[in-house]
Amino acid sequence: MLVSTPSDKPPRRSSGGTPADPAARPSRRTFTAEYKLALVAEYENAPNGEKGAILRREGLYSSHVIEWTRARDAGRLGSGPAEPAEPRRKSTEQIELERLRRQNAKLTSDLAKTRMALDIMGKAHALLEELSGSTDEDRPPTRS
Repeated sequence: MLVSTPSDKPPRRSSGGTPADPAARPSRRTFTAEYKLALVAEYENAPNGEKGAILRREGLYSSHVIEWTRARDAGRLGSGPAEPAEPRRKSTEQIELERLRRQNAKLTSDLAKTRMALDIMGKAHALLEELSGSTDEDRPPTRS
């Protein structure tokens, strides 16, 4: 029995002469809003036995159709661009405001920690004074 190992075969080469990546993934498919709407309508109008045939023909899963139907019902399908909008850039005032808010939060936290430490130090000082006062009273007078 012959078993083929990777070293038995020469590496596949792409058209450029370099070895092709066997694990290369194809790019993700994108669908237009018109395609989604047409497919959802076709899927909903098909009898129960033909719905699976539509999915196989298009290479889709039922979850795609369910997701697209929900988007259509919510008004998100076909009402805007298929691609997500580019995030808006923040103005310099907004950036400065965020920086100042972060700084304010940090300083407020530091102040709370400092106040707590001072409170603890005050209590420790009072306790030590009380202990030192009570030890002076408990001692018998010494002879000089």
